[in-house]
Amino acid sequence: MKTAIVATPEFEWHWPFTADHLLTLLPGATLTRQATLADLPKDTERLISLGALPTEEDLDRFPALTEMYASSGYRAPAETDELLKSRGIRQLKLPSEGYWGQSVSEFALGLTIGALRRIPQTHHEIIQSLDPWNYSYGQYSDDPDFTAGTVAGTRVRIVGAGNIASRYASFTHMLGADVAAWDPFAAEPSFHRSGARRVHHLENLLADAEIFAPMVPLLPSTEGLITAEHVRALPKGCLVVLVTRATVVDMPELRRRVLADELSLAADVFDVEPVPLDDPLLGRHNVVHTPHNAGRTRESNLRLAEALAALFPESGR
Repeated sequence: MKTAIVATPEFEWHWPFTADHLLTLLPGATLTRQATLADLPKDTERLISLGALPTEEDLDRFPALTEMYASSGYRAPAETDELLKSRGIRQLKLPSEGYWGQSVSEFALGLTIGALRRIPQTHHEIIQSLDPWNYSYGQYSDDPDFTAGTVAGTRVRIVGAGNIASRYASFTHMLGADVAAWDPFAAEPSFHRSGARRVHHLENLLADAEIFAPMVPLLPSTEGLITAEHVRALPKGCLVVLVTRATVVDMPELRRRVLADELSLAADVFDVEPVPLDDPLLGRHNVVHTPHNAGRTRESNLRLAEALAALFPESGR
């Protein structure tokens, strides 16, 4: 089957390593870098379009086309679905966005440890002053008002059991945390394979949380999933970890509690991005923050290519 790959400049700005890796995984495929689907071989039977959505005119140029993957982002719009269906062209889709699960979950663990030990704050403080070297206690340097110290022995409570949440659960469980998770849609193996105890009611996940990590994707059904009431139910001193999308949480209430020194925060995602330089969350003693870069790794690029290749039997995946 004659396979063509098209990668647009916009796609490659987001995913600079994906197209080349995909080409190595599909024997006999060709790769064209351009912004449209024009000027491709008319006898193309399978088309992988990375960034360009097909039009009626595009499809008229490929009478032999039987299969197509097309996306201008993470999934094709409904109009593309309908167009391909009306032409009798089999549409290929990725089963999930798991390709960046490892990168994001590892980053979340790093944020967690950074917040528990105030690593970013002390890194910055010793550049400006010698005072941080003068500890109040010889063998204790953490903030007793917030969850601190080791992951081991800490009660980690996670919303979600998907590609990111289950990995984060396994990492913290491996380090010795008491891990529990809530996800009404996940299969049982998602919990016991990651070392997380399954909680069946979200409200029961909150009361004893020392680390609280809502790790679900942002969908219409998950926006605001963690309500203001849920945020108020978190114990004083709890560390909240945000790495998927901030607005799965009631951010006004979370902000209020963080700014009142009732909670600490480790966040890679925010309700407003870029975060304004005068945002009161920035530079606080109880906040670790990064600019939404948890999933932006070469490995995520390669995993996306491998997930795409797995849609085709000749890849051997």
